[in-house]
Amino acid sequence: MFSFFSKKEYLVDYLEGFIDIHNHILPGIDDGAKTAEESIDLIKGFGEFGVKDFICTPHIMHNYYENTPKTIKKSYKKLKKVLKEEKYDVKLNYAAEHMIDDNFEHILGKDKILPLNSNHLLIEMSYLQPSINFDVSIQKIQSKQFFPVFAHPERYQYLNSDYEKYEYYKSKGLKFQMNLLSLSNYYGKEINKTALKLLNDGLYDFIGSDVHNSRHLSSIRKIKISKQTASQLLTIIDNNKLFL
Repeated sequence: MFSFFSKKEYLVDYLEGFIDIHNHILPGIDDGAKTAEESIDLIKGFGEFGVKDFICTPHIMHNYYENTPKTIKKSYKKLKKVLKEEKYDVKLNYAAEHMIDDNFEHILGKDKILPLNSNHLLIEMSYLQPSINFDVSIQKIQSKQFFPVFAHPERYQYLNSDYEKYEYYKSKGLKFQMNLLSLSNYYGKEINKTALKLLNDGLYDFIGSDVHNSRHLSSIRKIKISKQTASQLLTIIDNNKLFL
């Protein structure tokens, strides 16, 4: 007989060998880690539950985080140097989380983007309102032979109230990336509810931490999930191996 009190397990018990494709651990470049020391603390924290493979994805956001491939590479090299000095063995690469804003099509046209690999590009929208140029930008991304990877779709509350929009975006070829913290009420109960529905409906392709700071990491350590949710997660966790 089904029990509402079925045993839950810690999420981190399923993360050994996890490849984190979305995080903000590069130092001093956006709203994530401020120093290399903070970056190292986060990386070591991840290492406690077996995560040692990262694609660092700082924001590229017009008028807020005016990053470029050059500035991101500089921060990456700084962190790599400190890791080498500390003899801490992790696999580190870099890309970016691209805001679909009024400058996005310009940097896309100038090839000033940083994909996750040769053909996947991590994108986001504002949490306040949908990007006016979102559909056009998706078409232009695809015209350049990239798969758009939509970061944390569960966190856009204007989509939560229009669930069919998720199905529309999937039909247009977007791949969805869940945030680990969305498996709890960290962002709110409604976002957790939407995340679990998207997971149940098989709409997620990838998963990332989106960790910015030690508070995020501490909260991930506390997340408990059902065995059913764990089973569903294993597939999308495995999908991240595409970025090895």
